[in-house]
Amino acid sequence: MTTRWIEIDAGDGERYDGYLALPRAGKGPGVIIVQEIFGVNAHIRSVAEQYALAGYVALAPDIFWRAERRVDLGYEGADRDQALALLKRVDVPQTVADLGAAAKTLRALPETAGKIGAVGFCFGGQLAYLMAARGTVDAAVSYYGGGIQNKLDEAANVRVPIVFHYAEHDSSIPLAAVAQVKQQFAGHANAQFYDYPGVGHGFNCSDRSAFDQHACALAHGRTLTFLSQHL
Repeated sequence: MTTRWIEIDAGDGERYDGYLALPRAGKGPGVIIVQEIFGVNAHIRSVAEQYALAGYVALAPDIFWRAERRVDLGYEGADRDQALALLKRVDVPQTVADLGAAAKTLRALPETAGKIGAVGFCFGGQLAYLMAARGTVDAAVSYYGGGIQNKLDEAANVRVPIVFHYAEHDSSIPLAAVAQVKQQFAGHANAQFYDYPGVGHGFNCSDRSAFDQHACALAHGRTLTFLSQHL
């Protein structure tokens, strides 16, 4: 596996960075890793590398670049406060467009062979859902995507396969919000939902206090199975 930062053409005369991890084979289907509010930090880079080890060309775009470039924050204290402040400065439609540019860049890489997907976490989970609604990826996975229940007018536009992972004890996403999303996608054969009892928001991240090894491994296995079927 090899890694490097690359430039992404935002399409408006601007360029921004993305962390690219390549599989040992040199080629493979593509996957966009959509960060949490803490930037393309050590954890997100390790997630990109994890997918590269599984044979994917993984790209983690620096989605906060219009506010601050190369954000790399921890999960507690002042870092968390800074992350929340940055989130308030984000223009979501513009960010989704930037992710569309990242998808275009990923598809054009000579190492990318086949389709591409998106795997997003927290705020990135919402963005992966919106990428699916825009049709910029061929499949999407949302880990505890916050705020999706407030953007359900986009659900009818989701025509690609999508998976939602939700934690039972998520203080950021109440079960009533999860129920709204499930109801909106009821009868949609392209949508799958997985619930993880007894765990909280951020269960996939080993750098967070909410990390749960069992739920993390189970969700990752399900995600890999899903991506292998659709990419």
